[in-house]
Amino acid sequence: MPSLSLLSITMATPLVILSLIGLKNLERAACQMRAFPRSLSWGYALMGLATIWFLYLVKQEDISDFEAYKRYMLIGFAVIGVGTMVYVQDFLSIRGASVLMLLLAKLMVDTARWVDTPARLFMVLWAYLMVLAGMWFTISPWRLRDLVFWISERKSRLQVTLGLTLAWSILILILALSLYRTAPQ
Repeated sequence: MPSLSLLSITMATPLVILSLIGLKNLERAACQMRAFPRSLSWGYALMGLATIWFLYLVKQEDISDFEAYKRYMLIGFAVIGVGTMVYVQDFLSIRGASVLMLLLAKLMVDTARWVDTPARLFMVLWAYLMVLAGMWFTISPWRLRDLVFWISERKSRLQVTLGLTLAWSILILILALSLYRTAPQ
């Protein structure tokens, strides 16, 4: 398991870069955001990654009650992941991103659990927000499409959203480079 500092840097750095690029060229950012919900290439990539990560977690699980069924569970979950990519292509990118949010939130909470500083709660808060978003957008992916279209409809909304994302990411980077690095684990 990575350190909380490394995980925070790994998560915040791409958000800082994407926010700065988006703020530099708002029209292009809005266009790319609007294309995401129906993008099959993003859908295949995100759902494929989510399926592989989930299968890895199931394989690592050592609950003896499920040990006799683990092989069948792995096969079943692999079939579900691939089947989703083949038969549920509508909003596949949102569904894949939602599952990844849930898996990433688990990693964030597991990693933050052992760090002895109240500042870890920033990552825990982020994780719980991702759990809520992941569950909500998994069951109703059109809501993320609607949110993306609403945000990208006006430059001011997009600027505020990217600005808040940038501010949050910088805060997480500051914590990663200071408190998370020096906190006892």
